[in-house]
Amino acid sequence: MKLLEKIKAKVTAAAVALWAWMLLKAEEWKLREKLVSLWEKTKALWVRIGQKLRPRERFMNTRAYAKLQAMTPLRRRMTIMLCGVFLLLGLIFGFNQLKTFMIKHFIAGMGLPPAAVSTLVVTSTEWQPKLSSVGNVRAYRGVELSTELGGLVQTVPIKSGMDVKEGDLLIKLNDASDVAQLNSLKALADLAKVINERDRQQLEIQAISKNVFDTSKADAKSKQAQVEQQTALVAKKNLKAPFSGRVGIVMINPGQFVNPGDKLLTLQTLDPIFVDFNLPQSNASQIQVGQEIVVTTDAFKDASFTGKVTAVSPKVDTNTRNIQVEAQLANPDKKILPGMFANVNIKLGDEVKLLTLPQTAVTYNPYGSTVFIAKPTGKKDKQGNPALEAQQVFVTTGPTRGDQVAILKGVEEGATVVTSGQLKLKNGTPLIVNNKVQPSNSPNPQPQE
Repeated sequence: MKLLEKIKAKVTAAAVALWAWMLLKAEEWKLREKLVSLWEKTKALWVRIGQKLRPRERFMNTRAYAKLQAMTPLRRRMTIMLCGVFLLLGLIFGFNQLKTFMIKHFIAGMGLPPAAVSTLVVTSTEWQPKLSSVGNVRAYRGVELSTELGGLVQTVPIKSGMDVKEGDLLIKLNDASDVAQLNSLKALADLAKVINERDRQQLEIQAISKNVFDTSKADAKSKQAQVEQQTALVAKKNLKAPFSGRVGIVMINPGQFVNPGDKLLTLQTLDPIFVDFNLPQSNASQIQVGQEIVVTTDAFKDASFTGKVTAVSPKVDTNTRNIQVEAQLANPDKKILPGMFANVNIKLGDEVKLLTLPQTAVTYNPYGSTVFIAKPTGKKDKQGNPALEAQQVFVTTGPTRGDQVAILKGVEEGATVVTSGQLKLKNGTPLIVNNKVQPSNSPNPQPQE
């Protein structure tokens, strides 16, 4: 019994609440006035129809009534029943149409539902015009060293990562037999030189013919050429640094046999160092030799390196339509290494003032870029604040930096622009501003860990 009483009380309370809600909505939507007006119009129409027709008398004088009376009783009843059915169907159809019309009328009277968005007042900020690209670090001079001749490694006087000067010995191959051959050739050359000198003295006193002297002179030159050839061969057994730089990882050991052309070690000059990058052909007029650049790398995120453009390629790549640019950086600490990935920024003139917005505020479409402006309607909302509505405008966007995009045309400074939630907006949508959470708007964002 207690359970039934509880259910009865809850049902009664729900019915009372539903009735109160219906009364409230009826008052809010002005249903009573609209139904009274509709009822008065219906009564007036019915009176006019009654005055014009006088249904009973006029119907009895019509041909339809005469035909109906001429029918048999069964057929007359069937005809009256069919007419009643059609009339009932017409009333049902009319009621449904009236209900649909009333629902649409009420919905149209309610207006568009408000949308919650975040907004930002457009302001001008200092903007450094620049071009950005990505490039690769390249050594000022770099080479993979090898020998022209094969042989056994005798000594390796260097260590991995060692800085060497031009001409320093890097690897020495076994050249004992070559040195011995060189000494033999030097002895023969000295003998040929002595013979040639003796023949010259004898030629002066006409002791020998001119032919004998020329033969000995040619022999002396030939022996000297053989000495020079053997000297060059011995020098090839000693691998020396062709320029100053830093050697790589040394994996050659004494006693190891190397073949001609084998890559033995790398030698790189790290100070200064080059950065190669590409720019679109549309920027060709903005690039000149001597322009200052700023380079950052992922290896040293908190450090930046400055340099200058040293060369611009005289042709455009036909595949990418890009121009290759070379820049030189000072690298006294030798932090930047060849092969590194680098971010390159090229400064173009002095700073300028531009209107900026978060990139999330701009909607990019094939027919143009747009933003929504929070426009005052001149009315007040329930809290007494100025009511706002959305207005879509076209804008011309400029360069980007970080989370920001420059607006060149379309909005004025001081305008309130929707920064998030614009996907559910259209012109005239009422706005509810909630700026507790704003989209990122940093010119130099950093990854969050």
